[in-house]
Amino acid sequence: MANVVVVGAQWGDEGKGKIVDWLSERADVIARFQGGHNAGHTLVIDGEVFKLNALPSGVVRGGKLSVIGNGVVLDPWHLVKEIESIRNQGVTITPETLMIAENTPLILPIHGELDRAREAAVGVAKIGTTGRGIGPAYEDKVGRRSIRVADLADDATLELRVDRALAHHDALRKGLGLAPVDRAELISQLKEIAPALLEYAAPVWKILNENRKAGKRILFEGAQGALLDIDFGTYPYVTSSNVIAGQAATGTGIGPGSIDFVLGIVKAYTTRVGEGPFPTELDDADGQRLGERGREFGTVTGRKRRCGWFDAVLVRQTCATSGVNGISLTKLDVLDGFETLKICVAYDLDGKRLDYLPTAADQQARCTPVYEELPGWSESTEGARSWADLPAAAIKYVRRVEELIECPVALLSTSPEREDTILVTDPFAD
Repeated sequence: MANVVVVGAQWGDEGKGKIVDWLSERADVIARFQGGHNAGHTLVIDGEVFKLNALPSGVVRGGKLSVIGNGVVLDPWHLVKEIESIRNQGVTITPETLMIAENTPLILPIHGELDRAREAAVGVAKIGTTGRGIGPAYEDKVGRRSIRVADLADDATLELRVDRALAHHDALRKGLGLAPVDRAELISQLKEIAPALLEYAAPVWKILNENRKAGKRILFEGAQGALLDIDFGTYPYVTSSNVIAGQAATGTGIGPGSIDFVLGIVKAYTTRVGEGPFPTELDDADGQRLGERGREFGTVTGRKRRCGWFDAVLVRQTCATSGVNGISLTKLDVLDGFETLKICVAYDLDGKRLDYLPTAADQQARCTPVYEELPGWSESTEGARSWADLPAAAIKYVRRVEELIECPVALLSTSPEREDTILVTDPFAD
């Protein structure tokens, strides 16, 4: 049976929540493989809105196993609150339906404090993080001083891990003018939250491999977007983890050969939250219109998203680095009513035409978009469920996107409702 990885192919906020929910009906297992609770997924099911940050999107679907993989950094206090919130909406969550990898690193209160203190200290050079401690938690992971889920089961191990972490953090805090960490209080907090987390702890790598061998369909769910990847994104204005599809394997403990289809989620225009380069950004009436029609405000932060025309150069690049087999094009209906649409087909860098975004930050800042214009359409595409429901100009726009990014459209989304989706290629097809 096919196993599918879903990744955002822009700067996040592409509409992954709806697509993952749509695909989860066809999957047996849904696995989250990277990121923290700084990423928000909004699902609309039968008119009810579910907002998820840490939980995999599959938890709202009965009869599915949802797992949080080791590639995630997890805030246990946030997770407990999120579970309670979703339960209050009528969703059943048990250790049989939700499992957390035992080797998942934890986000501690000291990580959030450090994150926020750093952002305040650097001023104009800030990265634009959500301040939730994701970056510092990943730093501790690679620095081999993380407290992981399994550590909560043994008091002696937990205290040893805390001491190792504080030897590093207290030095950093002193430099930032923060008081030393209250060791006893931190240990007390961790011991208090431990039972709520440990009931979901499991050897996720083993369970996923057993499910794969049994022929179960696994859906690997990514957070954020590939342009925020720590290696291939617009560094340093990126997240602290690998976002591209290859992370699905290392972030869950399943081999890369188990991945059969990579689906890239792509918005029909471009948006970005926070700092960093954005070649097609619009500071005019068109940009304002895209933002208003697309309701472009961050699920987690509430921050207004920057908006611009579709950038085919960037999406072609992310399709290559993630090995995307097909894209899901979302929010096509937001483009309804534009007389003319523009697509970025190349960049101009000091008079030289480029077909990719350069790595050097100074060169990225000097790149200006080369646009191709296409006719818009006056008819509504909202709620379309077949090609026959789309205006000819909208179909032409979609086909031109496919040509420019060198990747076919597998799904086309025309509203937040899960059934308003045109299926071209089923990613789960054997």
